[in-house]
Amino acid sequence: MNAKALIKKLDLTEAALRRVSQSVKDAEEKTSGEIVLALTAESSDYSFWELFAALLISLAATICALPFAGRILSFYEALNWSSSEWTLPAIYCFSSFFLILLLFVLINLILPIDRLVIPNFFKSKAVSERAMRAFAECGVYATREKTGILIFVSYLEKQVRVLADEGIAKKIGPDLWALIANGLAEEIGKNNAEGGFCEAVEKCGELLAQYFPADKNDNPDELSDGVVILER
Repeated sequence: MNAKALIKKLDLTEAALRRVSQSVKDAEEKTSGEIVLALTAESSDYSFWELFAALLISLAATICALPFAGRILSFYEALNWSSSEWTLPAIYCFSSFFLILLLFVLINLILPIDRLVIPNFFKSKAVSERAMRAFAECGVYATREKTGILIFVSYLEKQVRVLADEGIAKKIGPDLWALIANGLAEEIGKNNAEGGFCEAVEKCGELLAQYFPADKNDNPDELSDGVVILER
């Protein structure tokens, strides 16, 4: 899924993206902290699990077709002049191969099925690892006072992570960030991505303002205020 498709899935119009960006600017005016929003279509390609599921389904279909071997062979012979001893095994082998290929493609294209075949543990692990990479890629670690926050959304997995740099972690525990992440995930599930982002940013801004108020004389905007679209 490319960036345009991802934005469309979340119903984030250009106007909505501008409003989200403005919410980040408004929040950062009250704090020396920085807030970064990042989106990705999926945190991993999950090819192993997609292929594994295709193999299992194809195997089950082949086993179910075994009792009909006689009918399959009779049908083949009705269409052809003759058959050989390897005809039936060849039919099963080629059918299984093309079924695996078809299922692999369909699983990749149909997101609800893709989500279903990937174990939750691996999805959660992939999202956490991708969020950590995004933390570095977006430069959240490089703020002057180590007061950066990353709000990371992975669409396929329907999961959100809120990561705070070490300066913030010393004063604010992870439970509050988890609540904000859960709230954003819930709003996205209601097709309210714009409202969810703005609300998450506002809550992060309020927490940061309590512990890291803005210096009116020196409060640079160190990181991007817009939504960053990340590749896998």
